[in-house]
Amino acid sequence: MKQILLINSSINGDKGHSVQLAQQFIAQLPAGSFTLDTLDLNATPLPHLDMTEMAAWMTPAEQRSDEQQQLAAISDNVIARIKAADVIILGVPMYNFGVPSQLKALLDRVARAGITFKYTEQGPVGLLDDKPVVIFATRGGVYQGTELDSQTPFLQTFFNFVGLKDVHFVYAEGLNMGADAQQAALTAAKARLVEISAKIAA
Repeated sequence: MKQILLINSSINGDKGHSVQLAQQFIAQLPAGSFTLDTLDLNATPLPHLDMTEMAAWMTPAEQRSDEQQQLAAISDNVIARIKAADVIILGVPMYNFGVPSQLKALLDRVARAGITFKYTEQGPVGLLDDKPVVIFATRGGVYQGTELDSQTPFLQTFFNFVGLKDVHFVYAEGLNMGADAQQAALTAAKARLVEISAKIAA
C-alpha cells in the first residue's frame, strides 16, 4: 500500500482549484491502494523561518534546550512525513507571480544540510530517495513557458536539489479569464491528472 502526502497551500481552502484538482487526482487512484497524509498549510500554517529555529537545527540534538527541541521538531516532522511518503502531491496556486508564502515556509524547513542534501566537491547532492512529485499549478492568467512563470523553475530546482527528480506539473491556467477559459483549463488539467495517476497506480 502506498503512502501519499498531500500538501495544500491555497488560502481558499477546499474552494481552491488546486485543492480540488489534487482531490480529483487522489480519487483516480484505486480505492484501498493507499493511505493519505494531509498537510493543510491554510488550516495550520507554519511561521516563517527565523534564525532561532535554524540555530536549533545546527545545535547537536543532545545539547538542545527544550525550546530548541520544539523548534527542531517542526522541520523534523515535515521531513519525516516526506520520507515516509511514496508519492507527494502539492496544490500550488500562483499568488503575485510566486508560490504561496505558506508553502515557502514549509520548503524552507525541508532543505536541511546533512539531512536532505549535502555539498560535495562536485556540487550539491540530494539525500532524499526519489519518488513522484505531482504539482497542481493553478493560475488566474496564462504564464506557463513565459518569463513570468517563476513557480515552475523554482519548484523543479528545489525538489531536484533535495533528490526528488520525478516531478510532474499539471497546469490549470486562465482561470480568471472568463467561464469558457476556466472550463477549458480545468478539462485539460483533468485529462492530464488522469494520465499521471494511471502511471503512478501501475
